Amino acid sequence: MPKTVTTPYDVAEHLRTAEEMAAYLEACMEEAPADAAFIAKALGDIARARGMSEIAGTSGLSRESLYKALSGDRNPSLDTVLKVLDALGLRFRAEAVPRS
Repeated sequence: MPKTVTTPYDVAEHLRTAEEMAAYLEACMEEAPADAAFIAKALGDIARARGMSEIAGTSGLSRESLYKALSGDRNPSLDTVLKVLDALGLRFRAEAVPRS
């Protein structure tokens, strides 16, 4: 029986349009709305899809600091998140959550 060869899945390779990037971020926020590191990782995936150098230049942050902040190992500051979102052409929106 031949061995199956697998390669790691990288979502950044599949995020091509702004709409796909926004849908991915929204899905991640629905999946884990209180997990800042998870959301940061999703932003990192989107930034890598767009090009980390481009996002660094547009946001005014260094590539190294972006990789660290958006690795999923840290909780980036709100300032960093807002700069990255702006550089990506995305935004957060508030929505009332029904409480029971």
